[in-house]
Amino acid sequence: MMKKFIPLMVPLLLAGCVNTDKSDLQTYIDDVKSRQASGIEPIPEIKQVVGFVYAAKNRRDPFTPQEDETAATESVLDTGIRPDPNRRKEELESYSLDSLRMVGTLEQEQATWGLVKTSDGTIHRVATGNYLGLNDGKITRISEDKIELIELVPTGSGFLEKEAALALGEE
Repeated sequence: MMKKFIPLMVPLLLAGCVNTDKSDLQTYIDDVKSRQASGIEPIPEIKQVVGFVYAAKNRRDPFTPQEDETAATESVLDTGIRPDPNRRKEELESYSLDSLRMVGTLEQEQATWGLVKTSDGTIHRVATGNYLGLNDGKITRISEDKIELIELVPTGSGFLEKEAALALGEE
């Protein structure tokens, strides 16, 4: 029986906690209204930019392409080396060499494998002849302290072979 009256009693008890004296609120409002109004700072004046007319005279025009002497030499350097477009890309070719780290080697029955860790923490086993890196890097040699490879670096007119290595890194 008493449980039925409890929900009715709670609003009556809470109604007794209401304070009708709002004099502190009225004092705060009067204080805010009596303050001196502050002005808004004016927008800063925009300075006009003085124009400049470029007169080339005997100088090179910076807006026209310049004949580059190195481009002529690069066309001579085309060795005919090209990546194999029919070769299936390996998984480690989707990582740059900077994001790969050699973490060790594995030897078994006269075969040596390199252990390479990717930026996401996965460790891959590689052998001589595998590819890694973004520039068609083919592994040529695996030793205890580094993995040597030859990359095909694009030039303006072809590709150049460049030696690179992944050294055994400390973490």
